[in-house]
Amino acid sequence: MRAAWVDASAGIAGDMLLAALVDGGAALSTVRAAVEAVVPGEVRLAQTQVTRAGMRATRIHVTPSDDDHAHRTWRDVRRLIEQAPLADPVRASALAAFARLAVAEAHVHGTTTEEVHFHEVGAWDSIADVVGVCAALHDLAVTDLTAGPVALGAGRVTTAHGELPVPAPAVAELAAEWQVFAGGEGELATPTGMALLTTLARECSPLPHLLLERTGIGAGSRDTPGRPNVTRVFLGAPALATTLDSAFDASDASDASEAVVLETNVDDLDPRAWPSVLTSLMEAGASDAWLTPILMKKGRPAHTLSVLCPPQGAQPLRDAVFRLTTTLGVRERPVRKTELQRGWTHVDVLGSRLPVKVGHRCGRILQATPEFAPAAALAARLGLPVHTVLAATTTAAQQAGLTSSAPTPHTLAPEPA
Repeated sequence: MRAAWVDASAGIAGDMLLAALVDGGAALSTVRAAVEAVVPGEVRLAQTQVTRAGMRATRIHVTPSDDDHAHRTWRDVRRLIEQAPLADPVRASALAAFARLAVAEAHVHGTTTEEVHFHEVGAWDSIADVVGVCAALHDLAVTDLTAGPVALGAGRVTTAHGELPVPAPAVAELAAEWQVFAGGEGELATPTGMALLTTLARECSPLPHLLLERTGIGAGSRDTPGRPNVTRVFLGAPALATTLDSAFDASDASDASEAVVLETNVDDLDPRAWPSVLTSLMEAGASDAWLTPILMKKGRPAHTLSVLCPPQGAQPLRDAVFRLTTTLGVRERPVRKTELQRGWTHVDVLGSRLPVKVGHRCGRILQATPEFAPAAALAARLGLPVHTVLAATTTAAQQAGLTSSAPTPHTLAPEPA
């Protein structure tokens, strides 16, 4: 697993974030290949080393191969990305970022999302920035992206529509619910940069606990005296806070393990499909999978799908979420999971032997729970309510000495795989 944190305290643009990721180790050849897959022959990407207010940084020059570029609608851009031979996570992230950008631009210009033109940010360079950043994150194997507050700038800027206040309307729209500040004169954040950050980063937060591997520094086009015009990316392995470590004693630590939670919000999936989605995820190796009802923007009822899994199982389960649902993006975060040791035993109930799951630690029982499916099957055979059989099984377990704080039986069988 690798985590990344974006420092946008001097501003952010799509090419600055892309340059920071390349400076942090993403292969420019991989980025070029992804962009070329979407808009073949249209864009050139070149890498140079520059200084910004005395700070070394990488600059990515994104230039068109032809001076005559047609303006594209969101429908056009979406079709290009959907048909391109991209890795599924790259395609999903790029579509999600462009969709967010399209919604903001449509709101600002008073048109529909499908018909909005990307003329203000430029279709060719916005495609290069968005697809390039998503490809770079995938190349770096970043599984958790967060970011700090964003400097938006101040003053006024000249655009194709005339002189506009800073932050520009689309940037202000995209920055909703994100921590922002002025940070200096001029336009410090672009719509493409804000769309990428607010779509791909799961939260605005301080620099997280990391075992830091490297830092990438991406430069903007301007060199402002006294203020480095750069976006920085910190890359490393997620590290649990020392305060969390101290909360576990030696016996707890032996039972603790790293895990990943994958999450996505979905408002357009037929509710009848959810049981099969959860079943499929469990069969694909999830430790657990569940739904939480939520209310999204514009009052839309939706669900948050959560999937708990070991780190090595994140990639196939991430792909399964994309395949089984209608989501355009998946966020994820590392967690620490502490499990009780578990085993099985059987007790006599109503003339049958029913299994009981026993959770224990340090030689003592903490939980003893009847297994539901066999109890339900016995209830059906005897014509009894399920709760009656479950209660009888619990009583039998207690009579067999399977109570909280009792010594763990030596005859427990291992938990079935």
